[in-house]
Amino acid sequence: MVKKLNAGIIGCGNISKIYLENAGRFQNYQIQAVADLVLERAQARADEFQVPKEYTTDDLLADPEIDLVINLTIPAVHAEIAIKALENGKHVYGEKPLAVTREDAKRIIDVAREKELYIGNAPDTFLGAGIQTCKKLIDDGMIGEPISATAFMMGPGHERWHPDPAFYYQVGGGPMFDMGPYYLTALIALMGPIKRVTGSAQTTYKERTITSKEKYGEKIQVETPTQINGVLDFESGAVASIITSFDTWHHRLPHIEIYGTEGSLVVPDPNTFGGPVFLRKKDDREWQEIAMTHGFADNSRGLGVAEMADAIIQKRKARTDGELAYHVLDVMHGIHDASDQEKHYYTISSCKQPEPLPIGIEESNFSTKLKG
Repeated sequence: MVKKLNAGIIGCGNISKIYLENAGRFQNYQIQAVADLVLERAQARADEFQVPKEYTTDDLLADPEIDLVINLTIPAVHAEIAIKALENGKHVYGEKPLAVTREDAKRIIDVAREKELYIGNAPDTFLGAGIQTCKKLIDDGMIGEPISATAFMMGPGHERWHPDPAFYYQVGGGPMFDMGPYYLTALIALMGPIKRVTGSAQTTYKERTITSKEKYGEKIQVETPTQINGVLDFESGAVASIITSFDTWHHRLPHIEIYGTEGSLVVPDPNTFGGPVFLRKKDDREWQEIAMTHGFADNSRGLGVAEMADAIIQKRKARTDGELAYHVLDVMHGIHDASDQEKHYYTISSCKQPEPLPIGIEESNFSTKLKG
């Protein structure tokens, strides 16, 4: 029988729904409790998904039967909740970013090491079929040595659809901290860690008006840059350009492309788990769509929790570990710092490039296949 960890979710907002929906797909963890600052929200989620216990945050952290906390709170309290959970003897998997500041993120890593506990972090989309297929193509030499890449996340902002979008425009938000983790994590998974960055950042609109129905007409004061253009230098010698923007109405740019000595690769949207993936070798006349080599092409949020739960059970390094998330946070801050200081920023962090998932892994054989 596969061992199961007992998990508790803290933060019952929008993103909690998909974690609760997907938890039953995996055999190595089960959600036994939910908590929220507003207890009624926790009670509603518990009723909706038949979760045994609904708690205040402190009560969940004090429950000795909870092995793993899934931290789905807003970015401003990611560090506070993660550290409290670790100090209560619980492993932590959190939504992105790991923390708002490098200092808080480093503290999380240090406490986890001190307590000999695991810290993991979203995004886990790089474990999905699309990016794992791209990883296999690169590892198999299909585009030769990666030389450069481009990454674009550009849109008009979240106030048009999100029921409570203000935090996206506070410190710790903005397009880089909101969506940058997906793009940077994918690039690091495919091309390795980053050693130097530069960038330009600006705040185009000082005030935004909410047009989603829940808070229609309310004003948001913008406290963080909303247009960020960066350049990334990888330890491997490759270089990439990245743009993240909440100031762009329309564009026709790809999500991610990687250019190598033998060809080029179109990487799918890193905010999703599936494809499509396109390859064009140097002598090809047309792009070729590549069939997925791996599973998890649908919305598989929670896959990272399962991968980390398996790592805890097997006592191995997790692919979604805190060092990766800390490196991503360092790079994001570095792009902003480079703009503010008008100079290159050299990263103070690094990480190991995550190991690819085995081919053939599915919900039914997840832990068995990872052991093999």
